[in-house]
Formats: sequence, structure tokens, C-alpha cells
Amino acid sequence: MNISVDLIFKIAAIGILVAVLNQILLRSGREEQAMMTSLVGIIVVLFMVIQLISTFFTTVKTMFQLY
Repeated sequence: MNISVDLIFKIAAIGILVAVLNQILLRSGREEQAMMTSLVGIIVVLFMVIQLISTFFTTVKTMFQLY
């Protein structure tokens, strides 16, 4: 359960950072950089979730002795 809360806080922090950077870049006329920042944020979060899912499947395989 603790891992889930940590992950939620990390994702929220990334979301806040990306949102702030996005607004700064948009207001300074850098639309392409703002879009790239958003895409990078999404990719980072997806990698975090994929890593957690991989750990989950490894744990399930170990629990049920599926090698």
C-alpha cells in the first residue's frame, strides 16, 4: 500500500511540474517546447506505471510459482 501512495505523490509532482513549465513556455511563445514538455511528462509517468506493473507480475509469478 505504501508504494501506491508514493507513486501517486510522484505522479502528482510530475503533473504539477509539467503544468507549470507548460504555462511558462506557452506564455513565452514556445508552443513546441510546451508540447514536448507535456509529452516527456506523459512518457515519464508511463515508464513509472509500467515498472510497477512489471513488479506486480513478477510478484504474482513468484507467489504462484510460475516460472
